[in-house]
Amino acid sequence: MAGVGVRLNSVFNKKSIAADIAGVTYSIVITIAPMLVVILNIVLMGNVLGLGDVSYLDRELFSCTVLYSFIFSLLVVAPFNAVLSKYMQDAIYEERYQDIRPCYYVGLIMTLILGCLIGIPFCLWEHFVGGVGVFYVFIGYCTYIAVTLVFYSMVYLSICKDYEKISLFFLIGMVEAFVLSLILTRYFHWEITESMLFSLMTGFLLTAVLEFAAVKRYFQGNSNRYLPVLRYFGRWWQLVVTNFLYILGLYIHNFVFWTDDTRMVVANSFVCNQPYDMATCLAMFTNLSATVIFITGVEMHFHEKYKLYSEAIIGGKWADIEEAKNRMFRQLASELMNLARVQFIISIVIYLFCIVFLPQFGFAGLVMRIYPCLAAAYFVLFLMYGAMLFLYYFNDLAGAIMTAAGFVIVTTAGCLISMRFSEIWYGTGLLAGTFTGWTIAYMRLRWVERHVDTHIFCQGMILKRESAQKPSGLVYQAPSEESEGKKQV
Repeated sequence: MAGVGVRLNSVFNKKSIAADIAGVTYSIVITIAPMLVVILNIVLMGNVLGLGDVSYLDRELFSCTVLYSFIFSLLVVAPFNAVLSKYMQDAIYEERYQDIRPCYYVGLIMTLILGCLIGIPFCLWEHFVGGVGVFYVFIGYCTYIAVTLVFYSMVYLSICKDYEKISLFFLIGMVEAFVLSLILTRYFHWEITESMLFSLMTGFLLTAVLEFAAVKRYFQGNSNRYLPVLRYFGRWWQLVVTNFLYILGLYIHNFVFWTDDTRMVVANSFVCNQPYDMATCLAMFTNLSATVIFITGVEMHFHEKYKLYSEAIIGGKWADIEEAKNRMFRQLASELMNLARVQFIISIVIYLFCIVFLPQFGFAGLVMRIYPCLAAAYFVLFLMYGAMLFLYYFNDLAGAIMTAAGFVIVTTAGCLISMRFSEIWYGTGLLAGTFTGWTIAYMRLRWVERHVDTHIFCQGMILKRESAQKPSGLVYQAPSEESEGKKQV
């Protein structure tokens, strides 16, 4: 399958306005299009069905159900997907395509078990303590499981570079959800929130089924080798820790502010902090283009330099290896600097737009006082994420763990402190955490640059490793006097 970088280069090399627009559109499709489709669908359903006319409690219950479904499905998938993607990449490299399905099934079972262990007790609490109806609770639980399945299957298609199909599957699922919500509301006279939640559940379930069908179509063989997949979790436990800590860090600041006095409790079950959560959403969208800029830059430029360096190691002279290494790290620094420069300009423009126009649409007061500091924090957050991906490139798992751990610890401590200040400083906790993570990641990249030769050439083993009884340490045994006498006779 053609790489993303090849396609982007073929588009941008035409050097025309139409080509640039097509390249940007394609970049959005392969990065953030699924999220935009989901958000647009929820907004359209709410406007068409008249969600604003529903009681405040029902609106908040629907919003919190969707919010919790996304947050905790990401947290459930996070510990497994990094290791499973590593196993899948190794299997593809070694052309063991028949091992992909066992990997998918093992990960699916583990993800569903963890998801059920978290979701079922919460749903029981929501019904018996919160007083929410059984049908609504069941729909919410199914939505949570469907979103979990979608996020889980996305990894396998992402490894195959099939980003267009991911976006297409999301589009199909959300169109089905929109049409079904209209049918349920207009012809079957369902409640608006119930029809929206049920339709979203079916839309995500359809998306998950389409993703699963695509995986089965790509990998038709099944070796039934499940144990090697489980062994990977012990071998690559650093990936489990790093990915979970990073995803946890994305939401830990929200969890901290959910304990503040300004929090809102819905049905004695859902907890949120509307002003802070809304400011977080605005800050994320302010810097969301960083994902597009970074991924396209890596696919178009850095990946090629990384490939040339790998080829030089296999069969090049020492001078060629050094030259390829220097070019690769120069390109790495260039990508990080380009991300910072371009995203800074975009963030400033979007920030000014939000400050000027959003108050006219009801976004004012506490939300806009929290927003500026969070916008700066998310700017650094995406820079940190880019540096972490480069650490993955060089297999520096220790550096990735230190980055994620520093991010989570400092963010948690900083938010506990910043929530005692005035609202304008609420985002300093996240800003401190992201800056700490960025600093650690940058320092580790510099360390990797200085020690990359040791990492590449001094990690191999002359003898094959295996589990067996330790051989005797005896090298030479001097003959005894009795045996010497027998030889003389």
